[in-house]
Amino acid sequence: MKIVLVAAVLLIDPDGRVLLAQRPEGKSMAGLWEFPGGKIEPGETPEAALIRELHEELGIETWHSCLAPMAFASHGYDDFHLLMPLFACRKWNGIVQPREGQTLSWVRAEKLTDYAMPPADIPLIAQIRSWL
Repeated sequence: MKIVLVAAVLLIDPDGRVLLAQRPEGKSMAGLWEFPGGKIEPGETPEAALIRELHEELGIETWHSCLAPMAFASHGYDDFHLLMPLFACRKWNGIVQPREGQTLSWVRAEKLTDYAMPPADIPLIAQIRSWL
């Protein structure tokens, strides 16, 4: 089975809310809400992938020193196995804007279960709630 490496980030605003992005139509798992991030390219570290993805997807800049490892997901889907480290980030430059057709929502940790999420993300919610 193919292993897919993806890095995700828990962007935390000054009010303690986290950012969720809704997967747009035309992508797999369209309509589900997820933490921003994306695939790790060959030779790329998870942190470098997040810095690149945050710029591409949301128009913001952050740095390796602002990404704190928090948790990880390991989940088997029908046709691949996902490994996804989750980092926390409280500091970035720029204004978060959807640049790839996604809908964004700032959400309090206790409301995360109100959003339909990919199966790999759901186990992370309990960890996020205890961490925030």
